[in-house]
Amino acid sequence: MDNKVYIFDTTLRDGEQVPGCQLNTIEKIEVAKQLEKLGVDIIEAGFPISSPGDFNSVVEISKAVTNPTICALTRAVKKDIEVAADALKFAKRGRIHTGIGTSPYHIYQKLNSNPEEIIERGAAAVKFARQFVDDVEFYAEDAGRSDNEYLARVVEAMIAAGATVINVPDTTGYCLPGEYGEKIAYLMNNVPNVDKAIISTHCHNDLGMATANTLSGIINGARQVEVTLNGLGERAGNTALEEVVMAIQAHKDLDFKTEIDAKQIIKTSKLVSTLMRMPVQANKAIVGRNAFAHSSGIHQDGVLKNRETYEIIDPADVGVKESSIVLTARSGRAALKHRLEVLGYKLDQEKIDQVYKNFLVLADSKKDISDEDLEVLVGHEKKEERVLKLDKFQVICGKSCIPSATVTINHNGTIKTETATGDGPVDAAFSAIKKMIDIDVVLEEYLVQAITRGSDDIGKVHVQLSHDDRTVHGFGANVDILTASVWAYLDALSKIV
Repeated sequence: MDNKVYIFDTTLRDGEQVPGCQLNTIEKIEVAKQLEKLGVDIIEAGFPISSPGDFNSVVEISKAVTNPTICALTRAVKKDIEVAADALKFAKRGRIHTGIGTSPYHIYQKLNSNPEEIIERGAAAVKFARQFVDDVEFYAEDAGRSDNEYLARVVEAMIAAGATVINVPDTTGYCLPGEYGEKIAYLMNNVPNVDKAIISTHCHNDLGMATANTLSGIINGARQVEVTLNGLGERAGNTALEEVVMAIQAHKDLDFKTEIDAKQIIKTSKLVSTLMRMPVQANKAIVGRNAFAHSSGIHQDGVLKNRETYEIIDPADVGVKESSIVLTARSGRAALKHRLEVLGYKLDQEKIDQVYKNFLVLADSKKDISDEDLEVLVGHEKKEERVLKLDKFQVICGKSCIPSATVTINHNGTIKTETATGDGPVDAAFSAIKKMIDIDVVLEEYLVQAITRGSDDIGKVHVQLSHDDRTVHGFGANVDILTASVWAYLDALSKIV
């Protein structure tokens, strides 16, 4: 059996069913283009019959992307299928995804039908869809609670009618991993024509089993997985794309593969989170901000010595530059020394021991230790002398003028002055400095926070710059946030220059 697992992304259909996560067509196109960069095989672009907006989104996504198959969802209703086919007319590769419920709950209560009529309606829908496209997927809704013997009869009939993919959804997230895996295995062993179609998983997370069920499905013969970014979806969500992909990548012994460019995972996750206005929980596997963060001293020491001590995934593999060492009362000397070196401090062991004692006292009274706290603990006299110092600067900005800045710096004793414009006063000041320092740097992060409260607030600024393969940080604090910003930028640049 082929070991490739096809990634069917339904972020734009099932994921968008989360209340408050609806996207307009332009936003959907942006996500679809990023999904193409990510390397998904199929994009479920919408449910065309449900609204004019969904219809238009399927049309425009079909035009906007080239490589993935574009899929449109329907019920086992002729009108649904006709509308879906019309929406897919510009797709380079189009797929109609039709289906009907197969569990007793759906057959008798939702549809007021009987098992034989369900098979007839499903087969008729598949045959009708095949008149428009060569690729037809059939979903057996609530397959997770369907009788396996009856489900096998349904699957055999749908493949005979022309279905190329059979979706076996655990619609309510009811199944346990062993149970769901056995269901897939039963179909693989008891449907005579199963080799003529791809079996697909579609698992929901109501009991927190979605990823485990999906992997169990793959192990037992499924070769397509229906997933969403960040695990978005109805109720408790769907199987998370990033979890399945990285589980396959981490467990090379399973000998499965996908076409996903894992380095695009974090970028795609952040785009979906931003556009759908759905923050990712901090401890979310793979894409949460704490997924590669270490605060325990034992863990920090191990990771700093050898990343694989406590990390089964290299952060760089999913688009994260490096692990995060978070300083708390549980951190050890190794983590403290590492963070001080990042800030530019080089202390001998005696000084480290003294700073560590003071650090523990402070850490017991604060949840998180900031870089400014470390500055106070160490003392500025121990910091390496900056080669770039601010002499003076002036900015002009307002509603009716283009922001500009004139900056004068002391570069190793040489006074330099430049003027530049920008999108705002901070951008203008940074541009003026870059004119004086002939080094290509990229501003990766600019963060402003308040230290104190009131009208005389002290603002602290953190900037992160990258140059070639090196990343440096700079910090500044002042009641004037512009001054703090320039100080922070020069602090970071000094470490490169």
